[in-house]
Amino acid sequence: MAVSARRRRTGIAAWGFALPFTVLFAVFMLVPVASSLYMAFTDMRGRDLRSPWAVNFVGFDNFAEALADPKFQQAAGNTLYFVGVAMPLTLAIALLLAVLLNSGLAWFRSVFRVGFYAPVVTSIVAVAVVWRFLLQPDFGLVNSALGVVGIDGPRWLTDEVWAMPSLIVMATWRNVGYSMVILLAGLQGIPRDVYEASAIDGAGPVRQFWSVTVPLLRPTLLFCAVITGIGYLQFFEEPFVMTQGGPLGATNSVAYEIFNQFGFGNYGLSAAMSYILFVAIVILSYLQFRLLRTEK
Repeated sequence: MAVSARRRRTGIAAWGFALPFTVLFAVFMLVPVASSLYMAFTDMRGRDLRSPWAVNFVGFDNFAEALADPKFQQAAGNTLYFVGVAMPLTLAIALLLAVLLNSGLAWFRSVFRVGFYAPVVTSIVAVAVVWRFLLQPDFGLVNSALGVVGIDGPRWLTDEVWAMPSLIVMATWRNVGYSMVILLAGLQGIPRDVYEASAIDGAGPVRQFWSVTVPLLRPTLLFCAVITGIGYLQFFEEPFVMTQGGPLGATNSVAYEIFNQFGFGNYGLSAAMSYILFVAIVILSYLQFRLLRTEK
């Protein structure tokens, strides 16, 4: 009986400590998620906010409308383009920088680690302002540098062809530092004995990279790939601050289209688009786990 009473008191105390988080999580996470799921199957619009329970249930009509919407299809294509180029580019550059820093001097490594990570913690607004000045067609630094060698630079952010590559370059520059730091930590966790044994067997630096470094780094690569993929599928700040989805929708993303539909008062449609994006995130994460999971 004494043991049961003690366990009961311990359980009550534990729930008492967990109660503030549980209440906050329920109010600010579970309730909004449940509400958005409810809205996705209704015709709720801005005028229905005063009577949210008086809306009509429409089943999967919002999902069908979203998938048939040419603007959403364009936004989905732009998002796939952004993720398909920016994610492998970010991971490749991050891995290259991590390998270079891991083989450099210790004090040199610390300086560059801080330098590459600085854009990650910099405000996207500040980053966007700097990059907009850099990419100005008339007096921007990029086109000025190209003009020195006789190249007439394009209108980076107002050209349908170059607008998305410009955002990809900016996003890669801004996010490569995060993956680099994680991969560098993974590299430092690989025992030196493995490299020494492979060198004795005749493996050179390239062979060691593909046969030792990459296989032992797969869990770290998986983490970076999943985090980067989830973030890039939801890319919003770049088109919102830099191009407002233009020109002619060339940089419109799924997240930005959801934002626009919500602003138009199409709450049911925007909620359905959000869950389509959620399914895309789940599919991408599943494929990454299948590709990069560690073999037993």
